[in-house]
Amino acid sequence: MSVHQATQAIASPLIEVENLRVRFGAHATPVVRGISFAVHPGECVALVGESGSGKSVTSRTLAGLAGPDAHIEATRLRFGGEDLLDFDARAWRQVRGQRIGFVMQDALGSLDPLRRIAQEIEEPLKLHTPLTAAQRKAKVIALLDAVGMPEAAMRAQQYPHQLSGGLRQRALIACAIACGPQLLIADEPTTALDAVIQAKILSLLESLRSERNGMLIVTHDFGVVSRLADRVLVMQHGEIVEQGSTDAILRDPQHAYTRALIGAVSAVHERRLRLLRATADAAAPDANSPLPAESSDAVSSLIDVRGLSKSFVGPDTKRRAAVADVSFTLGPSETLGIVGASGSGKTTAMRLVLGLEQADRGSIVVRGKDWTTLSSHERNSERKHVQIVFQDPLRSFDPRYTVERVIGEALDAAGHPPGAARRKRVVELLQLVSLDAHFATRRPIELSGGQRQRVAIARALAPEPEVLICDEPVSALDVVVQAQILDLLADLKRRLGLSCLFISHDLGVIRTVSDRVVVMRDGAIVETGPVDEVFDNPQHEYTRALLNAIPHITTYRSAADA
Repeated sequence: MSVHQATQAIASPLIEVENLRVRFGAHATPVVRGISFAVHPGECVALVGESGSGKSVTSRTLAGLAGPDAHIEATRLRFGGEDLLDFDARAWRQVRGQRIGFVMQDALGSLDPLRRIAQEIEEPLKLHTPLTAAQRKAKVIALLDAVGMPEAAMRAQQYPHQLSGGLRQRALIACAIACGPQLLIADEPTTALDAVIQAKILSLLESLRSERNGMLIVTHDFGVVSRLADRVLVMQHGEIVEQGSTDAILRDPQHAYTRALIGAVSAVHERRLRLLRATADAAAPDANSPLPAESSDAVSSLIDVRGLSKSFVGPDTKRRAAVADVSFTLGPSETLGIVGASGSGKTTAMRLVLGLEQADRGSIVVRGKDWTTLSSHERNSERKHVQIVFQDPLRSFDPRYTVERVIGEALDAAGHPPGAARRKRVVELLQLVSLDAHFATRRPIELSGGQRQRVAIARALAPEPEVLICDEPVSALDVVVQAQILDLLADLKRRLGLSCLFISHDLGVIRTVSDRVVVMRDGAIVETGPVDEVFDNPQHEYTRALLNAIPHITTYRSAADA
């Protein structure tokens, strides 16, 4: 019997959940349907399942954040012996942040846009500790250092919008662990993080475990499950369909849904999805489909970036390079992957290519035209040829719009007149991304994460672009939906002859979709080449570090880990 198991055997559960049911609206169908489990001191429990399974609603309920419209019922819902069903708003404020820490997946939506990072992290310290102002300031910097925040003192003075997605996620984790909570609930805590920082955060989470602390980790990453979790709960349609020790679940899953989830992990990391279909298509090519280029040098480039540089002034008045002398090309029917840690300059480079930021130096030639010399009007008229799919489509949609209006707006910008023809084109675009016509009348908030991403792709395809820029398009999606979206993008690229600039911190995804890869670090390119060559024989130490840090699923856990 391990130390953790012995502790659990004699200690009362930190949190007890029995027959928990959650619905939104008095007569709505429950989204959590009578689930039961417990988390003991010294234990990490992982809650896994695809988008819409109810796992995030469960985690938010346990932190008192289900929302005012939530109707919560349970035979037992207790934390540290206290009945959570009796808690009012004041009681939750006393517990949340001090005894229960919560890390939300949506870092940008969770952080106050009007407060600096230091103020955000300092708030629980003000509320729940006797630390002086000077001690709190020192504690904030120490917490940011612990979560791997570069230049912690400077970053503490920045606002959330000035940080990359990965840096925001680290700030959110620092806030959640500030008071050393007894129970840490983390909803996809490493989703936005590159492999190196993810490994550091997992090590940090492991170090926080003690005989008095427990963790509930919500994740779709089975590498994280394998490394952190003692037990796994598998959710589907609001119910726990399987649970057991991590070793048992990963080695011998009993439920068909669990087997499908674990099988989807392999699908995401395959070099090409739908391999048999692609082979068949290659044997009998479609005469209407453009042939892929033999190499990016064989034909003229659609995008040619040379000597691109961009710097920003930080809150300490120092100027720092976000992109430093970056050069790359993108050829017809090619996918170029850009990979690197959060803050490496990937997204800034993308914004420069789109003309959303003004470069300090360098040239950006798109379809033979230097965008750095074009006027705003000229650049806007050319932008229809280069479209983008964002990481978080919900924040890029107007929440008041229906899907038809979201896509129709893009059609309007591309010059499609309103009327029956436009409505027909909206339906055609929805069908192109495997959505039925009835989705046109729904609003973004009514869609799952995968459905929203399909709508985002449909909107990007509306102007019939030659280049599709994908900025972390699957990082927030579970493995099943990831595989579907990557499959969709590969299919669209083949059918429409698209070129893709694919930005991600996930090396498995980059290898799946890319022909060539660019590895960025601290604003500069450290390695580039054909994706298989770079991944199989990396030349730069940073590329090797990224590859070595990828979490792998293991079914064997050493005695030291037990």
